[in-house]
Amino acid sequence: LHLLLWFVFKMKVAALSLISFFAGASAFTSPSPNVQRVGTQLFERKPFITGNWKLNPQTKDEAIELATGIAASVTPDSPDTALFVPFPFIESVQKVCGDKIMIGAEMCTPEASGAFTGGINPQMLHSIGVEWVLAGHSERRTINKESDEYINAQCRSLIENDMNVMLCIGETDEEFEKDLVGSVCEVQLKKGLAGITAEDMSRVAIAYEPVWAIGTGKVATPEIAQSVHVICRNIIKDMYGEEIANDTQILYGGSVNAGSVDGLMSQPDIDGTLVGGASLDAEGFGRIINFEPALAAV
Repeated sequence: LHLLLWFVFKMKVAALSLISFFAGASAFTSPSPNVQRVGTQLFERKPFITGNWKLNPQTKDEAIELATGIAASVTPDSPDTALFVPFPFIESVQKVCGDKIMIGAEMCTPEASGAFTGGINPQMLHSIGVEWVLAGHSERRTINKESDEYINAQCRSLIENDMNVMLCIGETDEEFEKDLVGSVCEVQLKKGLAGITAEDMSRVAIAYEPVWAIGTGKVATPEIAQSVHVICRNIIKDMYGEEIANDTQILYGGSVNAGSVDGLMSQPDIDGTLVGGASLDAEGFGRIINFEPALAAV
């Protein structure tokens, strides 16, 4: 039964690749029937490799040791790199990484002040040198019940405080099985970016993370990930125009590791990665940072 289910999954992935090839702008449900694919070249946008430590590691000393190992992998030839780390470790990790790696926060609360016990707002984060913050990660959406409206408030609050936001979007396994990927991404993008102007988009990156791939070991094939990134870029084109769509970095996340990164980064619309568990291994994440795209496959 397990082999049969996996075979069905692989067949669906292959079918979606063919649909993407023939449909151009959409592998699932096209958000706009007359939209033309935004043309991009490999590395038209500067690659951006990021790691999300989530609720790890357990001590300050462990965080310093891990960050030290990762920073040692970053060279002048490495792409832009960022780590999203737990609040208690931010300043210690900043000191270790220096200007090699940008250190971001895993979330924030949009309120400026008041009776919000446990809240951490953008002003607080900005005051300690944080420039990047995640918003809309699937774990925050599901476990913490953060709505699209709340996520949008986070995005707008960060931008109002001259910070950068990585808006995470992606479909569940059930939505994937029902071929709703394009529709889900469109809703999450349009709601998450509501009220954000064209000028503000220079402070926004998008992370497409299919929920069914996060922490499961399943990785969307490079072709499937590329097809969804094209969908997302065309949604942004509908919202803000072709120039901004071409300038916006769209990262892939979902069980990315040293073995899958090269194929993913060979795709012209995949501008980087948001890495979870693999960012907790300094050597492995160093390999991801210094990926080697399979240029011949493009």
